[in-house]
Amino acid sequence: MTTTLQKSVAAAKKDPKLANNWKTKPAEELTDAEVLAMPESEYMNDKQMAFFRHKLVELKQAMHENAGETTEHLREDTVVVPDPADRATIEEEHALELRTRDRERKLLKKIEQSIARIDAGDYGYCDETGEPIGVPRLLARPTATLSLEAQQRRELKQKMFGD
Repeated sequence: MTTTLQKSVAAAKKDPKLANNWKTKPAEELTDAEVLAMPESEYMNDKQMAFFRHKLVELKQAMHENAGETTEHLREDTVVVPDPADRATIEEEHALELRTRDRERKLLKKIEQSIARIDAGDYGYCDETGEPIGVPRLLARPTATLSLEAQQRRELKQKMFGD
């Protein structure tokens, strides 16, 4: 998977049209490929910060819309079903939907923290090492606070020693 990501990054950098698109476009109109094509010397410049802020705000709005849909869906499905198997299926679907919303609620906190990091100017840099997290990782996971290496070390420690 890493090699395909590296290939797509290399392909984006080779395209001369994408290499300078970020200079003329507003941050809201930039694509992931255009942000990837930006030179490393421009890491976390104003355009990238605005691009990631826009991406995070859109993700936050989508989650709020999903939460509203869940509320409506749970209200609609409160009919009494005489068949125990059907009732169990409906209850299991509700439980699954609520678990999904709980995970999204936790992600909302991380999104808020990431937006605050953008405002503070700390976004895009590892909490542990202070090194750049990297645009490809931030595109894949905009709420990342650790570089790939630091995250791997943390996961290895958790695997070895538990929480």
